[in-house]
Amino acid sequence: MDLPKVLIKEEVERALFEDLGRAGDLSTQATIESHKRATAFFIARDNGVVSGLPHANMAFECIDPQLDFEQRVSDGTRVSAGTVIASVSGNARPILSAERTALNFLCHLSGIATLTSEFVSQIAQTKSRICCTRKTIPGLRASQKYAVRCGGGSNHRFGLDDAILIKDNHIAVAGGIAKSLRAARSFAGHLVKIEIEVDTLEQFEEALLSGADCILLDNFATDLLYTAVHINQGRATLEASGGVKLDTVKAIAESGVDYISSSQITMSASTFDIGLDIELG
Repeated sequence: MDLPKVLIKEEVERALFEDLGRAGDLSTQATIESHKRATAFFIARDNGVVSGLPHANMAFECIDPQLDFEQRVSDGTRVSAGTVIASVSGNARPILSAERTALNFLCHLSGIATLTSEFVSQIAQTKSRICCTRKTIPGLRASQKYAVRCGGGSNHRFGLDDAILIKDNHIAVAGGIAKSLRAARSFAGHLVKIEIEVDTLEQFEEALLSGADCILLDNFATDLLYTAVHINQGRATLEASGGVKLDTVKAIAESGVDYISSSQITMSASTFDIGLDIELG
């Protein structure tokens, strides 16, 4: 579940540059004596799943490597309100300068992990897996997809360069399902999977006969999902997408599809409430 440190550092440094601007933290410089020491505690204000602790650690490390950051739990841990998630000790000035960036990452990514875990819980008794999409906040894709994994979900492709997904506009411009699949098959390397999006059962059957590795069933009604699974007989990997919400995901999963993708888990997740309490010394 680890995210490479270099990816975390890039995102966190960008956030710190945005916050510190050209002159640094004026409020802290103006009010806090340089010798003051403190310990800050990150405390969950709600029940949920934690994600983003490495990002919080990186925020403090970038400002002052001498700060002592201690994780009290691990990413992917379900916590209850009142749980101390982490603490950071040392010079008070860098703690105060980095706290907002650390909290922003922690609250946002924990929110994604928590919502993902709720989707995962809804379909736990089925074979389906919930996965994210490319609908992510620009610049935060790696971390948002990491948070999905912390919540028990799976990742769809990370970008345009790690798989071929032929969507409706590709089909329209290329000249049809069979033609676009033939072109993709002749272009792709032997390790590259090819998925195609279909809107109707007729398109689904054509995609199946044309040898698609994966077929995305876009906005299929539940009864049509059952039909597609029956026709498929395990030949292609089936992904359901469109209209996927907490109150619909279970019925979709019970159709027997392999994956269910939803932009909700990255784009609609509420922030997880985490507070920071500070003590002197």
